[in-house]
Amino acid sequence: MPGSLSSRSRSAEALAGNVMLFFMTASAQSVLAADAARGRAPDFFIVGHPKSGTSALYGMLRSHPQIHMPRKEPSYFVPELLASTSRYANGLQDYVALFADAAPGQRIGESTTWYLWSAHAAARIAEVRPDARIVAILREPASFLRSLHLQFLRSDVETEPDLARALALEPERAAGRRLPRNSTRPQLLRYSEHVRYVEQLRRYHAVFAPEQVLVLIYEDFRADNEGTVRQVLSFLGVDPRASLAQSAEVNAAAGVRSAKLGGAARALYMGRGPGAALAKGAVKAVTSQRLRHRALGLLHRSQAREAPPADTELMRELQLRFRGEVEALSDYLDRDLVRFWKYDQSG
Repeated sequence: MPGSLSSRSRSAEALAGNVMLFFMTASAQSVLAADAARGRAPDFFIVGHPKSGTSALYGMLRSHPQIHMPRKEPSYFVPELLASTSRYANGLQDYVALFADAAPGQRIGESTTWYLWSAHAAARIAEVRPDARIVAILREPASFLRSLHLQFLRSDVETEPDLARALALEPERAAGRRLPRNSTRPQLLRYSEHVRYVEQLRRYHAVFAPEQVLVLIYEDFRADNEGTVRQVLSFLGVDPRASLAQSAEVNAAAGVRSAKLGGAARALYMGRGPGAALAKGAVKAVTSQRLRHRALGLLHRSQAREAPPADTELMRELQLRFRGEVEALSDYLDRDLVRFWKYDQSG
C-alpha cells in the first residue's frame, strides 16, 4: 500500500508538472504569436565568427532574389554588447521592423558575428525562432586570433599592439583589471573564449535540431567560394543556381598607423576624458548619429596600414596551445581538422 500511494503521488506530481509545462508553453507561444504579428523575425542567422568570411557570405547571400538581408550586425541577441540601450527601446518590435521590407516569398536573414561567441545568444534566438536555420563559420584558431586582434586594434576594442602581450593579459582582464580605458567592448578581450569552438557549437545544438545547424570551415570557403555558397543556399531552401554578386576578400587584416590618434577619437566619441563629454555634446548637437558613425569609420580607414607579418614563433605556440580544442572539434564534427589545419606539425 505505501508503495502504491507513493506511485500515485509521483503520478500526480508528473501530471501537475505537465499541466504547468503546457500553460508555460502556451504562454510562450502566445507571446511569440503577438510578436510575430508585429513583423517577421529572421528565418536564418549567420552567427559568426568575425574575420572568417561572414561579410563575404553576407554580401553574396543578400544578392539572392529569394533572400532579404537589409543590414549586417543588428546584434539584437547580444544586448550585453550594445553600446546604447535605446537602440531597441521597444524590444523585439524594433528588431523585426528592420526586416519590414521583405517580400512575402523571401527568406529573411541576418548576420551578427558575436552570436557564436555569446553564451546566451543561441537560447535567445531559439526563444524567438525555434525553427531558424543557423550558419556558423570556424577558422583555424591561430590565424583567427591574429586577425581578430588586428580588428580589435582598428575598431577601438584593443590598445595593446602586441598579440602575445594581449594574450598574456587575459587573466588580469578577466578580473576587470588592465582593460583599455576607452574600449568599446572590453568583454571581448578574453581571446581564448573566442576559440572554444565545441562549447559554442554545443550551445546551438542544445536548442536547435542537427539539421538546422550548418557548420562551415573558413578555409573551405576560401578554396571553393562558389561551391560553399551553393551549399548554404541549398541548406536555406532557396534556388542554389541563382546568379549572385561576386565575393571579395572583405575586412582584410590591417594594422593601425596611430594608436594615440585612434584613442583620442575613441575618447571623444564615447564622451570620456577631460572635456570629452562637453565636446561630444557639442558635436551631437550639430550632427546625426549616422554621420558620427561614418566619420569614425572614415578615421579608422584613414589610419589603416598593411598588416605586419605574422610572428611565426607565436603562431606555432598558439597551435600548441589550442591543439586540444582542434582535436575536440575534429571529434565533434567527425572531420580531421588536426591534419587539415596542420596542427599535427606543430609539435
